[in-house]
Amino acid sequence: MGLGQEKIVWITGASSGIGEALTYTYANSGAKVIISARNTAGLAAVKQNCIHPENIYVLPLDLIKTEEFEFKTKEAWNAFGAIDILINNAGVSQRSLIIDTDLEVYKKLMDINYLGTVALSKTILPLFIQQKKGQFATVSSLMGKFSSPYRSGYCGVKHALHGFFDALRMEHEKDGIKVTLICPGFIQTDVAKNALVGDGSKNNTEDNATKNGLPVTVFAARMKKAIDKEKFEAYIGKKEILGIYVKRFFPKLLHKIVLKSEVR
Repeated sequence: MGLGQEKIVWITGASSGIGEALTYTYANSGAKVIISARNTAGLAAVKQNCIHPENIYVLPLDLIKTEEFEFKTKEAWNAFGAIDILINNAGVSQRSLIIDTDLEVYKKLMDINYLGTVALSKTILPLFIQQKKGQFATVSSLMGKFSSPYRSGYCGVKHALHGFFDALRMEHEKDGIKVTLICPGFIQTDVAKNALVGDGSKNNTEDNATKNGLPVTVFAARMKKAIDKEKFEAYIGKKEILGIYVKRFFPKLLHKIVLKSEVR
């Protein structure tokens, strides 16, 4: 059954995409899973798709409503009596040029992807410290390590997550707390369709890179493996993950490659 057995895992953004795939991956390994998202009907469907639905607890959650996090976290904790791993997966992407993007869109991206994630993590942190163990697995992106046109706000918030969680890892290693940052490349989900455009509306179009990306089930299995190994960071995707190393050693070359690419 693997290392997921007997673990208690809380997954945000679990009603579709990566979060849904992770729910099945953990549930199949024997874990108990608390699943959260805004889409209650979607969460109920995910629960019913699991082999042992009695090991799945549905907890609707909106990352913007930080004032609810205290009692939502208590409910999540009480569902199975503890939590071993918080998987910060919920978020929204963006596809628009800087010149065309309203400031409100940047604020929304920051509120959901960054501040919502930080607030939820801060709420559960004292409980992790109390039990002297716990792991934060935060879904960032390759865009948290280098940038690309049309994704300025998304890149900004993902870069910010690295700054915060790297500091959290250092401050709380002494408390037995682990931090794993997961950087997906192109994964076959609706992330591009659901991305915000300049006026804050949905993109509603698929892009070829996402359509031809890594299957989400393959991604979820690799992500679980990285969390099991307590890696600091994991880059999961196809050839696009090479951008990490090109950026590190040849930043100007990466700039040219990205500008020439068809990615939009």
